[in-house]
Amino acid sequence: MNEKNLINYYNKFNEDKRLTRRHGIIEYRTAMKYIHDYLDTMNNPKIIDIGAGTGAYSTALADEGYDVTAVELVKHNLMTLKKKSDKVKSYLGNAMDLHIFKDNTFDMVLLFGPMYHLISEEEKLIALNEAKRIVKKNGLILISYYMNEYAIITHGFIENTIKEDIKNNLVDSSFKITPKKDDLYSMVRLDDINRYKDIVNLKRVKILAQDGPTDYLRKVINKMDDDTFELYYKYHLSICEREELLGASSHVLDILKK
Repeated sequence: MNEKNLINYYNKFNEDKRLTRRHGIIEYRTAMKYIHDYLDTMNNPKIIDIGAGTGAYSTALADEGYDVTAVELVKHNLMTLKKKSDKVKSYLGNAMDLHIFKDNTFDMVLLFGPMYHLISEEEKLIALNEAKRIVKKNGLILISYYMNEYAIITHGFIENTIKEDIKNNLVDSSFKITPKKDDLYSMVRLDDINRYKDIVNLKRVKILAQDGPTDYLRKVINKMDDDTFELYYKYHLSICEREELLGASSHVLDILKK
């Protein structure tokens, strides 16, 4: 992970507004729908949001009365989170080093941001093992991944960079993006996600296309009236668990059990 560049990036990027745009709303509402589905089965759950950003999830859940802890790498984001809510126990920290938390502490771990930004498989596995360590037995880890095929389709073909990307060894012969150590984002495929799960020895509860085709339809979705947008969200929920949509979704939500 290029921590210095990542911090500089988020000091300029308006993370606070990302999930308030319509394509982001689908991603957010879908995640919250599944979060609540599982929280409703738990007794006084303790939640930790690792890579919490500006607190879109952690502050909302704390306002609902849940016991929420947040960990965020970027100080600027953390300060924004703290201004939003004093109900969240907030810490500056790194997903790969959660030593301040004891084993088997939390009922639910949200790991939404870090797996985009941890570049190597080794880094991702360290973060997953830390999440596994701090979650209780039978507790849940919800992980969001940024998908390779979405990036290839949108940046490679729609933006017409694919030939240059291949020439510069940014994309390999199988059309997989080749991560560089100073990259800010890391894209994965389903076989990568499955391998991480198996190496860390976690059990899958559910996997779904967190935003499905939404990112490809930004312009269309932005022009929808409110009623049509709600119908689109309903349609999205009806298809998001279909396996054939997973590879081409921009984000995949993997729900795992210890």
